[in-house]
Amino acid sequence: MPTVLIIDDNAGVVLALDVLFSLHDIATLRAASPQEGLDLLARHQVDLVLQDMNFTADTTSGAEGVALFRAIRARHPELPVILLTAWTHLDAAVDLVKAGAADYLAKPWDDTRLIATVNNLIALGQARRDLARRAQAEQRQRRELEAGHDLRGMVWQDPATERVIHLACQVARADVPVLISGPNGAGKEGIAAIIQANSAVRDGPFVVLNCGALPAELIEAELFGAEAGAYTGATRAREGKFEAADGGSLFLDEIGNLPLAGQMKLLRVLETGRFERLGANRERQVKVRVISATNADLPAMIRAGTFREDLFYRLNVIELKVPPLAARPADIVPLAVHFLGAGRQLHADAQAALLAHGWPGNVRELKNVMLRASLLARGDLILAGDLGLPAAPAAPPAGAAPDDAGREPDRDAIGLALARAGGVVAQAAAELGLSRQALYRRMERLGIVRP
Repeated sequence: MPTVLIIDDNAGVVLALDVLFSLHDIATLRAASPQEGLDLLARHQVDLVLQDMNFTADTTSGAEGVALFRAIRARHPELPVILLTAWTHLDAAVDLVKAGAADYLAKPWDDTRLIATVNNLIALGQARRDLARRAQAEQRQRRELEAGHDLRGMVWQDPATERVIHLACQVARADVPVLISGPNGAGKEGIAAIIQANSAVRDGPFVVLNCGALPAELIEAELFGAEAGAYTGATRAREGKFEAADGGSLFLDEIGNLPLAGQMKLLRVLETGRFERLGANRERQVKVRVISATNADLPAMIRAGTFREDLFYRLNVIELKVPPLAARPADIVPLAVHFLGAGRQLHADAQAALLAHGWPGNVRELKNVMLRASLLARGDLILAGDLGLPAAPAAPPAGAAPDDAGREPDRDAIGLALARAGGVVAQAAAELGLSRQALYRRMERLGIVRP
């Protein structure tokens, strides 16, 4: 049951509030003076304070209420406070609301409005406490993750990214193939490097081959090596990536581009560790941890007959899905700052522009944008105009009713939605029926900082 602390020297007012709250399953603590109220706050868990503005007889300035509010705010900065005020000192109450008070109600108050306000503030306070506890747990988990694993300098802030990193560290020591899926430029190679760095073969080589960057006829030679004369232009024998990765890990990016003949040979290597160079009869034996990645729909390729189903299941013992950058917005600004390097700062309007952009090119696009901005900016402070991003859609004119302007959630509704979404703006926007950009605009207008 939530608890409200009533601080008022008028016994009739306290009794009326006590009865009203008891009818709505809200417990009360009662104090007749500011000091008594502060003492109760020090000893009890309280969800909300309802305080008067005057306590000394014939005093109407509201100065006592101002002092009490400031004392509560100093000791309990997140505790919601509602002011009970007479019209004679309404200005003081308004000033306190600007300073952080939750609301003010004039005496005599409206019971319905008071209960609605109290319930909303208690729910919001609980959501904020839950969010704070979740943030503390995430910070603790991050510290443990960083202390116990080699994360290869990975920069992240979003919980979605941390889940992928945590799973990568979990599977790193298992001697099984891992498939990393996700869009181009999302950071799949970085996850592969974390797997290698925390594996049992971390002291061995980490060899990378982008299967999408080579003609189909050369991929097999790159993977398995070739003897002199095995194909046109092969004037001498060459070592393949499997031989180079022996005792370590081989990262095969864009595995969907591997031709069927190469797929069959890869399957054999995964099963036996044995292969032949192109143009050779002698088998070679290697011990290689294979990590593959793709942005392709491999099940669809299997149905189309362009990817072997048995190879898919052999590669896909463990699958890690890297979300697109737009689905992990908390990573955007930390990554941008990282790409800028020391000595450069992002102006608030530049941060807003970064958060409003859709990032179809993911982390790779962000890196290029920040490189361009660092070259073109006139000073150390990067402005929105330095980014070269397309302008966000203009806010709709007054009276218009586009899809994201039909409803106007207030500050409390946005705060609750963000709390329920764990600070993920895209999720909160979906709950509120807004686009992500529309929610960012409202948050900026209301002065709401994303958790």
